Amino acid sequence: MRVVIVGATGNTGTAVLEELASRAEISSVLGIARRLPEAEAAPYNQAEWNTADVQFPESVQRLTELFTGADAVIHLAWLIQPNSKRELLRRVNVNGTDHVLQAAAAAGVKRIAVASSVGAYSAVSDDEPRDESWGTEGIADSHYSEDKAAQERVTNEFEALHPEIALARIRPGLIFQSGAGSEIQRYFAGQLAPVQLLQKFRPPMLPMPQGIRAQAVHARDVANAYAEAILRGARGGFNIAADDVLTGEKIAAVVAGRQHGRASLPIPFSPLKPLVKAANRAHLLPMDEGWLAMAKHVPIMDTTRARTELAWEPTSTGAEALAELIDGMAEGSGRSSIPMRVRGKAPYDRHPLPPEDHSLPEDVDAALLRNYMADHLSGATAGVARIIAMAEAFIDTPVFPELAQVSESISAEHAWLAELMKRQGFPRPGVTAPALWMGEKVARLKPYARPPLKRSPSALVLECELMIGAITAKRQGWEVMADYADALGLEQSVFDGLIESADTQREILHSVHTYARQRAFDKDRETLTPQL
Repeated sequence: MRVVIVGATGNTGTAVLEELASRAEISSVLGIARRLPEAEAAPYNQAEWNTADVQFPESVQRLTELFTGADAVIHLAWLIQPNSKRELLRRVNVNGTDHVLQAAAAAGVKRIAVASSVGAYSAVSDDEPRDESWGTEGIADSHYSEDKAAQERVTNEFEALHPEIALARIRPGLIFQSGAGSEIQRYFAGQLAPVQLLQKFRPPMLPMPQGIRAQAVHARDVANAYAEAILRGARGGFNIAADDVLTGEKIAAVVAGRQHGRASLPIPFSPLKPLVKAANRAHLLPMDEGWLAMAKHVPIMDTTRARTELAWEPTSTGAEALAELIDGMAEGSGRSSIPMRVRGKAPYDRHPLPPEDHSLPEDVDAALLRNYMADHLSGATAGVARIIAMAEAFIDTPVFPELAQVSESISAEHAWLAELMKRQGFPRPGVTAPALWMGEKVARLKPYARPPLKRSPSALVLECELMIGAITAKRQGWEVMADYADALGLEQSVFDGLIESADTQREILHSVHTYARQRAFDKDRETLTPQL
């Protein structure tokens, strides 16, 4: 069986890759993502890879081509962040599901499994277990729940149109594993949350909102459900969760590492919601108030159907899965994909470096070489800020995957150059780099003939031109350093690879520039879809 996984690099997608690799029935796997993982690293090396952005109608044709010849499609692509871009989330999550289903039908795929959620269910005010017949109207005030409910309506309509296709909807509780520690911290607690302190200290008690409860499941158990669904040609919804219910007290006990005694300090629910909302709007907390509403009002799921029809059984309790996640968050655990990246992992490990005790030979003018490399590092600091800001500014456009790819590459090279200088005994640039960084921030305030905070059609054209020029200068710098590779303690092939990378970055930005310039000045044609 050939399987295509859409959204194969996140928490669930990574676990599904590992599960399918262990199944003799699976002959090949194609992973699809907006941003590709390190294809040589496990488990991503178990699949072929291609890119697609499901939010746009144009993706249907591309997906149809990618799905052709597949026996099954597993659709996992979902955006949780950024909360501030509500329309972007709806296009990726709801419209994207519709596009994937259209493409699967056009390609003749006969088995599909879609990632739904406990969040799709209508709100309850009790702890009575509900089976899959419970309504899927979602929970008010939660964009995640609203989109999951809308996704369910899309799948209902698709089922009515295509009864010949077996469509399963997997509705898991919270999905935990150690490797998702860094990802879940970024999405919910934020990068500044000092979760690493949990390695050395566990608070004896934690404040917990009154009335919250949840069901959790280990990622590998969810992956098992997806595998069984496509192998059996399952249809309809399937609740997936461990047997235990995580109350506020149980969650606090897991975080505190306590086996006995009270671990939670109950706090009123009502005043907490506006506080979370304010923290989210102030960019202090990635999680918004909708997640609190879900924690109080999602139903407890009855998993009898999955156990009966999929022969599914959890291998971990919800508390065990949570404990593994907490350890992973403390350690900053992750995998070799952009969503699952390890917290604090140095991106410069993509390129070789000299030994830490390396020293320049005496026939090289260390002061001049240091100043030359420092100037390039200062320029690169501003360039990194510019390309990251470009990717963030155009996240809701068809060119985001290309901008994100260049951003990751340039950021890694910047970190590598800083570490290379460090290993030569060179100090980091002093005033120059911060000044250039600030200059780049000020330059981005230019309105390009549009009101402040309004994206101009010509902005992407000019931004690409500036970055292409900066990459060209960087390429020249790599050529100069290549002449001194031996003195720097490196093989010349290292710089040859960096030069090749610069050429690739320019080619990508040239394609983005071509896309933008053909639309920027035409009144009858939008530069980007959608326009802000």
